[in-house]
Amino acid sequence: MKVLVACEFSGVVREAFRKKGHDAWSCDLLPSEDGSQHHYQCDIKGILYNVGWDMLLAFPPCTDLASSGARWFHEKRANGSQQRSVEFFLMFTQTRINKVVIENPIGIMSSLFRKPDQIIQPWQFGHGETKATCLWLKGLPKLEPTNVVSGRYPRVHLATPGPDRWKERSRTYQGIADAMAEQWG
Repeated sequence: MKVLVACEFSGVVREAFRKKGHDAWSCDLLPSEDGSQHHYQCDIKGILYNVGWDMLLAFPPCTDLASSGARWFHEKRANGSQQRSVEFFLMFTQTRINKVVIENPIGIMSSLFRKPDQIIQPWQFGHGETKATCLWLKGLPKLEPTNVVSGRYPRVHLATPGPDRWKERSRTYQGIADAMAEQWG
């Protein structure tokens, strides 16, 4: 299966699908963190419609969409960044790809687009942490938990402020990536 992982610089999801034998590629404005040759460093719009993808896993930036940043929504609306982020998210809903998942934290897309099909947590997939993650699905079943563990530490929420905090917050947990590849691949 030809798989596109949009807005992923880490390669975690891409590599989980590649290990299952799929022709998986990631795309991001940033270079691939793992140095993979199976990564497009470009605007996703350049490849989204040009290649016959069988599956799309989209991880659009949440900075302007997540409820955790609600106190800045007024400023984001005023400068247009929130509207651009909404339009970017919606672009993934309008593809002709038959299997699509769009991932984002709890935020405004639940009311501007529709409620997510599923909300998952890392602790359902082997990581003793909390980070509610919404999944909007097209042509795919809900992700089934694979390894429910104890522990509910909000590591991502409590991360120390710094220039790379956003990178750590955006990284997909390995257990979730593996479940996606196993169940949807």
